[in-house]
Amino acid sequence: MNEYTFTKKVGLCLGPIVFILFKIIPFEIISEKGDLVLSIAFWMVCWWITEAVAISVTALLPLLLFPLCKIMPMTDVGANYGSPIVFLFFGGFVLALALEKVNLHKRIALTIIKKTGSSPNKVILGFMIATAFMSMWISNTASTVVMLPIALSVIQLLINDEDGFTKQDQNFALSVMLGIAFSANAGGIATIIGTPPNSVLIGLLENEYNIEISFLNWMLLGLPFSITLVSIIYLVIVKWLFPNTGLQFRASENIINNELKALGKITAREKHVLIIFGITICLWIFRSLINSIIPSLDLSDTMISIFGALALFTVPFNFKNGDFILVWKDTKNLAWGILILFGGGLALAKGMSSTGIVDAIANTLANSNISILLMASLLIFLMLFMTELMSNVALVAVLAPVVAGIAIGLEIPVLYLLIPVTMASSCAFMLPMATPPNAIVFASSFIKVKDMARVGIILNLIAVVLLILVFKFFVPLIF
Repeated sequence: MNEYTFTKKVGLCLGPIVFILFKIIPFEIISEKGDLVLSIAFWMVCWWITEAVAISVTALLPLLLFPLCKIMPMTDVGANYGSPIVFLFFGGFVLALALEKVNLHKRIALTIIKKTGSSPNKVILGFMIATAFMSMWISNTASTVVMLPIALSVIQLLINDEDGFTKQDQNFALSVMLGIAFSANAGGIATIIGTPPNSVLIGLLENEYNIEISFLNWMLLGLPFSITLVSIIYLVIVKWLFPNTGLQFRASENIINNELKALGKITAREKHVLIIFGITICLWIFRSLINSIIPSLDLSDTMISIFGALALFTVPFNFKNGDFILVWKDTKNLAWGILILFGGGLALAKGMSSTGIVDAIANTLANSNISILLMASLLIFLMLFMTELMSNVALVAVLAPVVAGIAIGLEIPVLYLLIPVTMASSCAFMLPMATPPNAIVFASSFIKVKDMARVGIILNLIAVVLLILVFKFFVPLIF
């Protein structure tokens, strides 16, 4: 059982105490209801940062406190937890569940690694590409968990060879572990369903500003950014900080081949999932074209996501035996807590908007002379380094409405500022506790905190520069 630390105890008490103080002390910052929303936001942030309770439990607070404080009726609060974006991600989770159930994600990963080659640097690149690709479709955590045992098998070859575990061997082990974790973080940025912060943003834009970003439009920006970031991660780790010069081994190829052999030939079940998965992705990519040809369909990304999920539950693999790829009990492995977290974030954003908090921020900035580029740079920097210390989903849920208010105050389209700031939340490379992939590879014992921090600070700063360029040039170009 994990120790319930002093920090958690303080956080557990501090959140509700501040809320009660706001409720009983007669002072006003924005308005009576606005101040209550601020106090609820503080309560949620307090519990999220200290992890006093599970982050999904914290996300339920608006369901109780907003109606209780007469900020918003229960029906309006509850609507956020049933937002189309929640179901978009639900469908994505179900697709990922099917990939994992038939082991297709592992086959895809191993095939990519095999194609990249067997020299040390190519093996590292293969692991990184495979991890990043999987993270576009399944959770960053799951993609890291799949890659870790394969990577450990390759490292074990170096430990058991004639010269022992040399400095070059250690560099390789460190490179492949960091490469897997950081590629998982970067790969998720490429698609709407790749990482939860992306979906929180899409939900905010649709709910509050009637701005729709399609799956394809996001990929037009997110995929090149992910590819660029993964390439930079590879160059920084392998070519600069931990070079593998002089290291030779061919046996890694045998491990990959043996792993693939153990999976056997691609099964009919895998093909069934692959077909549904491929159709769903094609529908996401060509949705606008399909809608222009058949306007009456009016397809949305959420509808396509639910179609993919339903197909896995309802299109029989074997009609005679009533055999389906997924049955409902499989959903016990679904990340239900993340779906609740989306709802809590959207409810908090709605509360901030409806009580005038976002407008107050916008009006304050409208009367200031601060440079737009400087403000964008500061927000990107703040988000990127704050996400080293707390959940990126929770952080985006709290800060996205504030950033929207800042954008309005600066008189620029809200998505110009929100997109790079949200992307920044997935660029946490410095600390083991920053993301689950970082924590998973750190637990392998081949990485020291100082090594991760050394690489991470460089990558964090490079990511800040890239995101400023995204803000300045690429978001206006695509959106």
